Amino acid sequence: MKKIITLLAVVGMFSVQSCTTTTDTNYVDNDTIAEVFELKNINFAYNATDGYTIYQKFTPNIYASDVVLIYRLSGTIDSNTPVWQLIPRTLFLNQGELDYDFDFSKEDFTIYAGGNYDLSLTPQYLNNQTFRIVIVPGSFSASFDTSNYAAVISALNINESQIQKINF
Repeated sequence: MKKIITLLAVVGMFSVQSCTTTTDTNYVDNDTIAEVFELKNINFAYNATDGYTIYQKFTPNIYASDVVLIYRLSGTIDSNTPVWQLIPRTLFLNQGELDYDFDFSKEDFTIYAGGNYDLSLTPQYLNNQTFRIVIVPGSFSASFDTSNYAAVISALNINESQIQKINF
């Protein structure tokens, strides 16, 4: 009887060790999906408390562990090659310094434009602006150069057709 129990125990151990799991690369896990939103032709609004801002809610909310990166369209090389700059960013203009910055929570984000001069003198930096908001899942462990928009989008496996455009 002891030999049979021992034999069953050994067979059981081998059968448990031989179990494998497969990784399905097509598995969709809703808390690890990267997203990109484009705010196109948007104007900064001014109020005396916050200065020049762009405010948007996330619908639905993002996860508390997610990270937000925001890029500003600073120009184009040609009609198919936009130039994206990561913010925060300081531009050194003839009028003075112009700063773009942002903050975010799981519910919303605000983009700020500020400077050491009267920003209304340079409306081209406040009106008809285009931004891309990239939501990076908190569980994303790969390292990439966040200042390089193309590298971020490539690392997150996002193509241009997946970018949700929001026009104002």
